[in-house]
Amino acid sequence: MNYKLWKDVRRRELDPLLFSKTARELAEKIGKDGKDKKNKQVKNKNSQVRRYFDEVVRLNTIAQEGDEEDMKFRVLPQLHMLISKVAYAKGRNLITPSFEEMIKAGIEQVKDSEDLQVFTNFLESFMGFYKVYGPK
Repeated sequence: MNYKLWKDVRRRELDPLLFSKTARELAEKIGKDGKDKKNKQVKNKNSQVRRYFDEVVRLNTIAQEGDEEDMKFRVLPQLHMLISKVAYAKGRNLITPSFEEMIKAGIEQVKDSEDLQVFTNFLESFMGFYKVYGPK
C-alpha cells in the first residue's frame, strides 16, 4: 500500500488522515501479513519493527538538532541505508514485503528535516496501531 506524507508537498499541507486512517490500515495489513495460518506472528515481530522505528527516531533527532547540511550529508545517507537493512531483514524472512514497502515509500519521500519529522510522526502513529494489530 503506497501512501503520501503530504497531501500537497508544495504548500506543505499534510494528509489529514495520515496519522489515523493510513497508519491504522498499514498496521493492520502488516500485522496480518506477519502471521501464519494458525494466527501466530512469525514475521514483523515487535523487535524487528521497533528496530527501524528507533533508528528513524535517532536520525530525526540529529536532523532536528542540526542544520540542513547535517540533514543532507549525515542524515539522508543513513536514512536511505535503512532501505538496504530492511531488504536484508526481508531476505532473512524476518519481515514481510508489505513492511519493506512501507519503510521504503516513506524514506523515498524524505527530502528535508520537515519531511523526516512527518515520517517519524507517521511511524509513531503506526507503532501505536501496531500494538493492537501486530504481535500479541
